[in-house]
Amino acid sequence: HAISVLIVSDRRMAALHKEFCGLAGPTDVLTFQHGEIVISAETAARQARTFQSGLTAEIQLYLLHGLLHLAGFNDVSAQDRRRMHRLQKKLLASALRTT
Repeated sequence: HAISVLIVSDRRMAALHKEFCGLAGPTDVLTFQHGEIVISAETAARQARTFQSGLTAEIQLYLLHGLLHLAGFNDVSAQDRRRMHRLQKKLLASALRTT
C-alpha cells in the first residue's frame, strides 16, 4: 500500500475537517483509510511554539500519529488516547536513538 502525505494550510485543513468529520476549524492531522495523511503546517507551527519544540518534531509526531491510525489504532476513548500517546512517545524515542 502506498502512503501519501500532504502538508496543507489551516484553511485547507479546516475545509477537510468540516467535510469529512463535520467539525469546524483546522486540526493537526487527518488520516484517511486509503493511506492519505494530511498535516496542517500552520497548526504544527503553532503547536511547536506552544510546546517549545521544533516544527520538524511536530510534523514527525503528526506523521507517526497518522501512521498509527493506518495501522488500526484509534484515539476515540480516553483509554485509547492514552495508549496511543504512550506508543507514540516510545516510537519517537526509539527512532531518535537510532538516527
